[in-house]
Amino acid sequence: MKKTSFLFAAMLVAAIGSGFNPVSISSVHARADESAEKPKNTVRKEFGVALPDIQKLLDDKQYPQAMEKIAALEAMDKKTPYEEFALHRMRAIVASSTNNTPLLAASFSAMINSEFLKDNEKLRLMEGLAGTFYNEKKYDEAIQWANRMLEKDPANLQTHNLIAKAYYLKQDYQASIKKINEILALDDAAKRAPTEESLRLLASCYQHLKDNAGYTTVLERMVAHYPTREYWGDMIYRTEHKAGFSDRLRLDLYRLMLATGNMDDAGQYVEMAELALLAGLPAEAKTAMDAGYAANLLGVGKEGVKHKQLRDRVNKQASEDLKTLDAGEASAKTAKTGTGLVNIGYNYVINGQAEKGIPLMEQGIAKGGLKSVDEAKLHLGMAYLKSGNRDKAKELFQSLQGNDGAADIGRLWLLVRPLADK
Repeated sequence: MKKTSFLFAAMLVAAIGSGFNPVSISSVHARADESAEKPKNTVRKEFGVALPDIQKLLDDKQYPQAMEKIAALEAMDKKTPYEEFALHRMRAIVASSTNNTPLLAASFSAMINSEFLKDNEKLRLMEGLAGTFYNEKKYDEAIQWANRMLEKDPANLQTHNLIAKAYYLKQDYQASIKKINEILALDDAAKRAPTEESLRLLASCYQHLKDNAGYTTVLERMVAHYPTREYWGDMIYRTEHKAGFSDRLRLDLYRLMLATGNMDDAGQYVEMAELALLAGLPAEAKTAMDAGYAANLLGVGKEGVKHKQLRDRVNKQASEDLKTLDAGEASAKTAKTGTGLVNIGYNYVINGQAEKGIPLMEQGIAKGGLKSVDEAKLHLGMAYLKSGNRDKAKELFQSLQGNDGAADIGRLWLLVRPLADK
């Protein structure tokens, strides 16, 4: 809406028309004691005869001359309500064509208060005037008119959005947040996804207020509805740098990074593979190495030889691990703690045997003696996700209570979807 004169000229034609018919032209002045009821759109003869001339001046875009004739009609005494309305309408057409916003606002306001427009026509004028003030960066006036429109049309999302952006541009971030949350509530009630624009605006408000908790909450909604690599990268970074995050969960961060396309360099693939080997999960280490080679980040450059050596070692261990899984299970069952059962169970899962691995993990958690119950439950929830049992995974993730990062990672796994094209 950059050229407001064209916008409002079109709106006036749509809402009220540029001509003056139909009107009833009376040859006598209206008197209070007349018994016959006159039509509401009555104008007197001396008033009506001037209308065609004014109309032609408007059509020819001779606005100063039109305003002179309008002023002459304004000077007439005892104007009928419709004559007053006609004057405001003519002035509005001039104002919309000459970008005279004060005149446009005064004319529209009078027309809206009249009885000669339908409700939907009045709404168009309110919406248009709010847009004009917004484009002219008169945000208080834009908000005033937009709120006036919402009194008649409370579910109009375009108008709600205009108010939210106006508050943002006048740097009233708290008011913008409040309005955007109203928009999100409308979205929730209508069971529709929030727009990316709303979420980005809300996130920016929190950034301006340096409210990291609020920003992170919005970011979670962004990766849920608009899962881009960039949004996920920001989300994972903030999770890693949250107070209390345990370095023990670094491999879990790499798992999320791999799943969301956020592995940026060869060193990340190498570290993920090495951490997986340390965790006794050579199959996962192989997954990391294969992904690094597929991305053309491993096996090239001056570190290419080292990458190949690591890949050979990973492939060998992954092959040998498959042969010893059953023996590892037997050993884990005789251990004093459940750590071995959890680990061997998860190993079964990533080797495609979730039906065998998940019960072992559950037995390990029940057996106890774990360094971190939340970490074990996190991995069990991930196992359920791999097996397709999302409801059980959600139940487990929601049971995580600690602040070491396991609960955050579990919540993020529930948001992982195919990345949106950008």
